[in-house]
Amino acid sequence: MDETTPVVRIEPWSEGDLELLRALNTPESTEHLGGPEPEGKLAERHRRYVALSADRAGAGRMYCVVSADSGEPVGSIGFWEKSWRGGEVYETGWSVLPGFQGRGIATAATLAVVEEARAAHKHRRLHAFPSVDNAASNAVCRKAGFSLIGECDFEYPPGTPLRSNDWCLDLGGTAPGRAGSARGEAGTGS
Repeated sequence: MDETTPVVRIEPWSEGDLELLRALNTPESTEHLGGPEPEGKLAERHRRYVALSADRAGAGRMYCVVSADSGEPVGSIGFWEKSWRGGEVYETGWSVLPGFQGRGIATAATLAVVEEARAAHKHRRLHAFPSVDNAASNAVCRKAGFSLIGECDFEYPPGTPLRSNDWCLDLGGTAPGRAGSARGEAGTGS
């Protein structure tokens, strides 16, 4: 595989992705996110993801990350609107199944989501807030071209304090007609 060969595709989150969400809801996968959610909260999250993926007003979108090699779901990623420090921005977050981590999948999916957020032409900035202790997600931000703004206090899940790094990527403008790809694929970034 070379750098132009997609390692993942991102597909809009759908009703059929609840099992993937359950598979991502393990102590190992949620170690930096406050731990697994109970089934009721997970069902609520799934409904929010489906609704966000149906939105066409630029509020964001959630995706199932699919391996380009096997066609199997390997994670989730998305972007959504957030009020942050007096302005509106997009926020992004991701999760990759443990058996697929360390292969560049999160970075490739993040690069694909950057293009989707850029193509929405709504907000100029995309932020990510991984825990300061989450070395892997902080590395994804760095590899995907985000700039580290600094540490901040964050809540995730809501009501649970989390010390996070604030990473920001300039989407390069929000004017309609801006050139940019929205293919939903990304190369091998690792």
